Amino acid sequence: MHAVFVDASETLAMIMEAQALPDDQPMVIHRDPDVTPEELPGVLAGAAIAIIDHTYLPTAIARQCVGLKHVVFLGTGARSYMNIEELAELGIEVHLIRGYGDTAVAEATIALMWAAARNLALMDREMRAGQWLREDGMQLTGKTLGLVGFGGIAAEVARIAHGSGMNVIAWNRTPKPAPDVTFVDIDTLLRDSHVVSLHLLLNDETRGFLSRERIGAMRPGAILVNTARAGLTDEAAMIEALQSGHLRHAALDVFEIEPLPADHPLTTLPNVTLSAHSAFRTPEASENLIAASLAHCRRIAKAD
Repeated sequence: MHAVFVDASETLAMIMEAQALPDDQPMVIHRDPDVTPEELPGVLAGAAIAIIDHTYLPTAIARQCVGLKHVVFLGTGARSYMNIEELAELGIEVHLIRGYGDTAVAEATIALMWAAARNLALMDREMRAGQWLREDGMQLTGKTLGLVGFGGIAAEVARIAHGSGMNVIAWNRTPKPAPDVTFVDIDTLLRDSHVVSLHLLLNDETRGFLSRERIGAMRPGAILVNTARAGLTDEAAMIEALQSGHLRHAALDVFEIEPLPADHPLTTLPNVTLSAHSAFRTPEASENLIAASLAHCRRIAKAD
């Protein structure tokens, strides 16, 4: 049994080489983060395990990957890249990695929130264009942050936000005990939050969770932060709310189409702050991620 890391960046490849143990199963590191789905059958070449960072694995392509039994996806958002149920019907099990970047994503969430509140991206763009733009910001101390979903990342966001003087409320399907966090129903959260931050996994139940109706129910002038998955929101309704001013600002790290096209409507709105799906990208998170992927591979090899 051997494994192939199909779309390794040079950074992740080096980390994997450093963390591999002498008695690990054979591992091929394919240093091509831009590999296409059509190339995967050849890249895998009979491997039982595929480690995938961000490459799409359509079911039709998976059928051509002879011998493939496991996919170790580097993160939790595999459903954005493959159909897990259809792969299971082919006898391919998908393994997710949780918790590796909770602190990294939480810190990015907080950074996006503050950047949105103080219009930093807008002023930066204008100053680079020779304009001395001075914008009033939103002071966040004493304001309410609403967390939609409450896993490890949201818990870290709550910790940091509470330390900066914010009131933190949350909605989760199952309320959890958490220091300095008040759990409320979703209607209350949308009504009362000056900032709404999304922290749900994307699945059939949560797709479009922040619907047009729910966006309309948000506090006028609120900020929306999304470091989870773009599919959680009704994009068209969000854009309309930004254009009308119902939403003060959106700070987004995730998008329906990635990379985001240069002519996408979001790139034309002044009250949007964009980052390139990089909330999880820190050296510490990358170390954790690769360590967890290797642990998955070792468990698979032992079980088989």
